[in-house]
Amino acid sequence: MSEKADIALIGLAVMGQNLILNMNDHGYVVCAYNRTTEKVDQFLANEAKGTKVVGARSLEEMVQKLKKPRRVMMLVKAGQAVDDFINKLVPLLEKGDIIIDGGNSEYQDTSRRTAELKKKGILFVGSGVSGGEDGARYGPSLMPGGNPDAWPSIKNIFQSIAAKANGEPCCDWVGEDGAGHFVKMVHNGIEYGDMQLICEAYHLMKTALSLTNQEMSEVFEEWNRGELDSFLIEITKDILKFKDSDGSYLLEKIRDSAGQKGTGKWTAVAALDYGMPVTLIGEAVFARCLSSLLDERKQASSVLKGPPSSKYTGDKKQFLEHIRQALYASKIVSYAQGFMLLREAAKIHGWNLNYGGIALMWRGGCIIRSVFLGNIKTAFERNPKLSNLLVDSFFSEAVQRCQASWRVVVAAGATLGIPLPTFSTALAFYDGYRSQRLPANLIQAQRDYFGAHTYELVNAPGKFMHTNWTGHGGNVSASTYQA
Repeated sequence: MSEKADIALIGLAVMGQNLILNMNDHGYVVCAYNRTTEKVDQFLANEAKGTKVVGARSLEEMVQKLKKPRRVMMLVKAGQAVDDFINKLVPLLEKGDIIIDGGNSEYQDTSRRTAELKKKGILFVGSGVSGGEDGARYGPSLMPGGNPDAWPSIKNIFQSIAAKANGEPCCDWVGEDGAGHFVKMVHNGIEYGDMQLICEAYHLMKTALSLTNQEMSEVFEEWNRGELDSFLIEITKDILKFKDSDGSYLLEKIRDSAGQKGTGKWTAVAALDYGMPVTLIGEAVFARCLSSLLDERKQASSVLKGPPSSKYTGDKKQFLEHIRQALYASKIVSYAQGFMLLREAAKIHGWNLNYGGIALMWRGGCIIRSVFLGNIKTAFERNPKLSNLLVDSFFSEAVQRCQASWRVVVAAGATLGIPLPTFSTALAFYDGYRSQRLPANLIQAQRDYFGAHTYELVNAPGKFMHTNWTGHGGNVSASTYQA
């Protein structure tokens, strides 16, 4: 019999194929399987021709071709398809074998699967995979979590194929249960935020400053040489100047209705579940929802009027610098909120997350990769118990430096009638977070007035009081609970 395979991969869409070829490049023998077996034959005859990749036409054949402990990775649609494959695989596997879900699964599903399979002696891993097609082929960011007993058996493969940042692999063990997929979910939420922030900068350049696509492309190219250096800024530069076959800019022909696959929404829902004010990602999700109401917006545009002009009349070059600084400050807030959510989830689930390590995992290979993440890694190295990125000296000084420009841009957006949901909410969060006192005392008084929900006094925290505000409301209070 020919050499046994080191790992099997189920799912031969482009991500699966590229990961297989990546593993093959690093000396691993991979067994390829797809539910539609014709895809296996096509892959072996074309993309995998001349490699050590082997194929299987059934799950039984695939399992027989694997070294022990058997390692089976799935790149299939999240949800029921993952459970269906697990149910088919379990009878074919032995104690100590490993199943890896590399799709965008919900972290609660991964926690459930890890626990269920542990009872059967199977080690389950839920791993975030980021970087798109190119990343999968030449070096993705990988975020594995689940049963820690599986890590020694997959570590070499995962760290070999992962992207490298300063020679270090953008992959390490994240934590137990659903930690890997939770970190990937937050990554995707931050990606939503980054994309919306860039879109708002583009909107200001195009509408307020009347810049051409070529001029905007040049601005993003310049920004990419500084502290905003990132994959998303880089591709935006390319997109802006890309021309269609007729010589016109393709971007301006694309329908302004954004799609989404749900991971940004999951991040916003998790933030609400855990009581964390991850406002920027939430606004980025809602901005996509608003964009999808295209027909309604067209109708509303003929009825609802804004300011008389949306054109900025000041110094264009100076305003561009204001936009750059506002983008940088807002980006800092977005990541600060993302790491707040990670910290709260870790506390609730008992995960021992390495925040600097997570920043390193995102430093290369993934969609949100940027120079900026190196600063986050350094911040957590300086203080592993850092409560919030905003109070780290590097980031607090950066936001302070950008603050005046940030306020100019948000005010200009309001004055000119240009929507800036993520710029605005980032600034509102910053002002709220730095406020020693917020008006929530009035909310507590209102709640107690209409519902006897009680309040605490400034000089007696922890002691809940109720006041008969009207004189006829009685002295019985409602129980206190967290919604």
